[in-house]
Amino acid sequence: MVQKYVSPVRVYKYPFELVMKAYERRFPSCPQIPVVINCEIISDWTSPDKSINKTERKCKLHVDAPYLLKKIIGVDHVYFIQKNILNLRTRTLEIEAYNESFQSRVMVLETCRYFVHPENTEWTCFEQSAEVDIKSFLGFENTIEKLAMKQYSANIAKGKEVMEFFINELRSEGITTVSRWTRDPTSPEIDDEKEINEGDDTVTITEISLCSKPRRNSGQQSSKDCQSQLDSEYIQRYLGQLTLMQESRLVQLRKSVAQLHKSKIPSDTTLLRFLRARDFNVDKARTLLSESLSWRKKHNVDKVLSEYVVPQIVKSYFPGGWHHHDRDGRPVYLLRLGQMDVKGLLKTIGEDGLLKLTMHVCEEGLRLTEEATLTSGKPISTWCLLVDLEGLNMRHLWRPGIKALLHIIEIVEANYPETLGRVLIIRAPRVFPILWTLVSTFIDDVTRTKFLFYAGNDYQEPGGLIDYIPEEYIPDFLGGQCKTNVVEGSLVPKSLYLTEGELGREGNPLTDDSMYHSVSLSKGQAHEVKLNIADAGSVITWDFDIIREDVTFTVTRRNSSPKHSTAGEEDCIKVEGPLLCRDGESVQGSHVCSTPGQYSLSWSHQGDHKAQLMYYYEILSSADYRGSMSSLQSANSSFSALSTSQTATNR
Repeated sequence: MVQKYVSPVRVYKYPFELVMKAYERRFPSCPQIPVVINCEIISDWTSPDKSINKTERKCKLHVDAPYLLKKIIGVDHVYFIQKNILNLRTRTLEIEAYNESFQSRVMVLETCRYFVHPENTEWTCFEQSAEVDIKSFLGFENTIEKLAMKQYSANIAKGKEVMEFFINELRSEGITTVSRWTRDPTSPEIDDEKEINEGDDTVTITEISLCSKPRRNSGQQSSKDCQSQLDSEYIQRYLGQLTLMQESRLVQLRKSVAQLHKSKIPSDTTLLRFLRARDFNVDKARTLLSESLSWRKKHNVDKVLSEYVVPQIVKSYFPGGWHHHDRDGRPVYLLRLGQMDVKGLLKTIGEDGLLKLTMHVCEEGLRLTEEATLTSGKPISTWCLLVDLEGLNMRHLWRPGIKALLHIIEIVEANYPETLGRVLIIRAPRVFPILWTLVSTFIDDVTRTKFLFYAGNDYQEPGGLIDYIPEEYIPDFLGGQCKTNVVEGSLVPKSLYLTEGELGREGNPLTDDSMYHSVSLSKGQAHEVKLNIADAGSVITWDFDIIREDVTFTVTRRNSSPKHSTAGEEDCIKVEGPLLCRDGESVQGSHVCSTPGQYSLSWSHQGDHKAQLMYYYEILSSADYRGSMSSLQSANSSFSALSTSQTATNR
């Protein structure tokens, strides 16, 4: 197995020559790095003009391993060979170190480079990488890999601290500057490459820097290369605490994306989000990111914030908006989903309009997290979503709306991964498990762990909303004192609905009426749909629109099977209704089937003129309905199996 590690660039705010003077003091031993017992110089060569020095050392290292493992392998220490090339003309130090012990079983190659900062000649940069190839080690391959990683991590963590220690030591001795190398005018011109190659043949540095190829005859590394490496202080300030492996993966992804995409490289925060979404697998993160970049280009997403104009329908009827910050400094987005007329919004702005609105919200979220990072003094890369479900009922389960919602969730998951830090679900009614069952499978496993649910008024209890939102920012509609800019949702007038042609009938799930059945009823006529329910606890859901005239709706269940019924016995009982539904009404509802059997949905009409309606129904299994959200079925919030019909008085 082969593992590669790349660290971000460390920056020492001291001139290269002073850093080299401090570096020399690490040998032959360094108390600050106790794992190094001693270093013995094998060979040392200096060019005639003293600009180039090549040194080879044999370093004895303490084996930082469990006692039992040391007994099995039979050693307490190992040997490493370190080869250095110091070029004072180009102001670079290239280091290669590899293990001499156990080479047939494991190979460790570490490459390091000190060079002048590309934007400040008085600063020095340091980059470091390693490659560990474990071939066979008596069955302890995983243990050895962890030990190697532990040692490498310790070296990186200690490196800057040790360098600062020796620079301070030099300062205490009155050494604050070291003169740069200058060529003696009387000495002949010397070619760096030829000089290095003509040195002692026992010293040959292999140019295998895992970060980037060493640049000879160059006093500075290019600004682009340095930036692709990132700086450790920058990571801490703007990206947060990362493990050594995570830092390495971030550097690798950045370099890989820079090679594939010649245009603007995504921000480091973006790269980190895609890495987290794929568990820091560089190849998978790169694939996901490449697909997302293509999607952004295709849909011109980079101009959403500057060009998107919020439709008046959204301003008037969409109950969502940004609202201050949570206790962790994240921007908070409020969504009063229970008050939202899903059907009305989709019938007026369409799925494409809702998707553009979602993209605008997500892009705003990214911008607000960047602003929060700058103002709070700590890295903030996610936002908090507060969803109020008061008023949620079966009308929110309008099938085309659910289909559109799932499509949008799929797009957001693919292109805005790891943007949600926390999702607070407030006042979840007992009907919520049905909606959650439908949408949760489309939400990433990691994202699902960020959901916190509060049924009824539980959010007001200790451990509730106040633990996550500062008291002064709790919205007034949740009992707080803070006013919000979020509109209170209401039904969108049907007069604003777009025609099928305007919505774009072909391929548009909002106008695909194939899942809906149209029925015309004459006076005294009824239309019945028979459903065989095999499992107790299954849920029947329905959604229908009364196009013309008044209709009565009823749900019945057979009291017994036909072969057991007797003449004159009433074998049907009403389990829901009858409900009189007026002309123009939209009705959604559900019934939890307490017992198996044959159920019927029935619409009847008694008026003189012909009635017309469109309906859709669905059966949810008991297992899907209960699922992981079964605890909400005992919620304190009110629940009616048959939702109150939506009046059309304001339409």
